[in-house]
Amino acid sequence: MANTANAALSIENTTDEAHSFDEYKAIELALKPYIESAKSGDGALARTAFLDHAYIVGSIDGEHYNMDADTFAGAVTGGGPAPDVQHHIAWINVSGPAAAARVEFIHWGEHRFTDFFVLYKQDGAWKISGKVYDSHSKN
Repeated sequence: MANTANAALSIENTTDEAHSFDEYKAIELALKPYIESAKSGDGALARTAFLDHAYIVGSIDGEHYNMDADTFAGAVTGGGPAPDVQHHIAWINVSGPAAAARVEFIHWGEHRFTDFFVLYKQDGAWKISGKVYDSHSKN
């Protein structure tokens, strides 16, 4: 005998699908200031994508970095614009007000980056709570 309770949970209706699609689009919009800051070198713009408590962890050329969002904003500004940067949002995964995303970058300065973001939806807006990254260089 099939478990009808589990079967009912696995069926998405049109309203659920539309809501899910809207959440993915909202997360893409939440990541946009960060992505645009890579091109412009505008650290203040990058900062707007993060929650106040956010931390960024990773390494570049073998040097480990552990920064709060304000320090990271300064690093983006210090790195300057990368007009040739390209990005690809590889995936987004959502569960209620929590989400994760993977974004690939090439030509951000002299580096290729894989960024893993953890996002949280608070007061109706998605923001980045944390980022862990790999610069694909001497790590």
